[in-house]
Amino acid sequence: MGIIEDLLAHIDLPRMIRVKQLFDSAAVNDIATEIHNQLATFNTAQPLHPGMRIALAVGSRGMNRLPELVSALVCELRRYGAEPFIVPAMGSHGGATAEGQLEVLESLGITETCAGCPIISSMEVVEIDRLENGLPVLMDKAAIQADGIVIINRIKPHTSFSGPIESGLVKMLSIGLGKQKGADSCHAMGFGSMAENIVTMAEIKIAKTPLLFGVATIENAYDKICRIAVVPAARIIAEEPALLVEARRAMPRIMFNPLDVLIIDRMGKNYSGTGTDPNITGRAATPYVRTEQKINKMAILDLSEASHGNATGVGLADICTRRLVDKINFDATYANHITSTELSHGKIPLTMNNDRLAVQLAVKTCNILDPRQLRLIRIPNTLELGTIMISEGLLTEAQAHPQIEILGEPQEWLFDEEGNLPDLEKA
Repeated sequence: MGIIEDLLAHIDLPRMIRVKQLFDSAAVNDIATEIHNQLATFNTAQPLHPGMRIALAVGSRGMNRLPELVSALVCELRRYGAEPFIVPAMGSHGGATAEGQLEVLESLGITETCAGCPIISSMEVVEIDRLENGLPVLMDKAAIQADGIVIINRIKPHTSFSGPIESGLVKMLSIGLGKQKGADSCHAMGFGSMAENIVTMAEIKIAKTPLLFGVATIENAYDKICRIAVVPAARIIAEEPALLVEARRAMPRIMFNPLDVLIIDRMGKNYSGTGTDPNITGRAATPYVRTEQKINKMAILDLSEASHGNATGVGLADICTRRLVDKINFDATYANHITSTELSHGKIPLTMNNDRLAVQLAVKTCNILDPRQLRLIRIPNTLELGTIMISEGLLTEAQAHPQIEILGEPQEWLFDEEGNLPDLEKA
């Protein structure tokens, strides 16, 4: 054994129990009908009419049923005689290249064939104004040259700042449609100014671009759409705060707090902008996020394929694995960090050769001597928190919790010959 294996060989791991956290599961069933009904009663300041070229702004987040949402909107816009086309609205994501952003859309199921309309991907922007502090307000050139713009995004708490408006339509308008240069401008003063800057930039864009409306979604704790809201351009800034409150209530959480150890099977941009959602883990990249979850040590075991090597936020963990590090595309990851100006959470944590060593290291360094008292939880990622594993030391608390269902008996960790774990649903 090497020195690391020797140091950790005596660390016993607690037995684990599979449990189900019970959240509200109400969801929208028929997206196309919901979109049709809302647009039928929707009266824009610039009414839809035949021949209008409309830019449909689609982002890089792993939104639930995104291809279905896009297809439904394309169909509805065509119903009014409009000619929609898609523009990627994802700031610096996709390696900050037009080709990379096309690849991100394709990975999310958005292609010209499935969407039923063209996709125009370019990093070219137009400066439409400047803030009082001198920051340029930039807009995707293809979008601003259209007759109308429609934006689609999920409303949710942001991962790096807190405010009345966080991640949603306003942010997509200010940062997503600003492409890399616009995102860079909005981040230039850091996240301490972000809550103010995204709103100020959005106000300018609403006034000076042909924005028609936004389509906001809210997802429940099971990552399913539970609300769709079509919001007129002039009402976006006024209505988004209430949607954020609703989204915060609907999101999942870990029902045990504090924790000694949190094990996360996978991180990735498809789960959170910072790979793991600080609103779930309590680990944020900036001091501008209000969080409640407390943990001592956090280990991340893998990077999702859907993240395309973008490991933004990996440095929020204390520990990771060699296979995670081997999957990192440093150009994509660093482009994201450079644009955000937050560098600390791009650092590589202590890297273990397999899952067993990563878990043992987390347990050894969490400062709990008796493994029977250890408060340890294993989750698949920070989006899917329905079925999780808890250590035996949490069993009594779980049995008394009205929203916790015990699914099995205590079991040992199931490492394979290489010391790695199967997916949580197979464990």
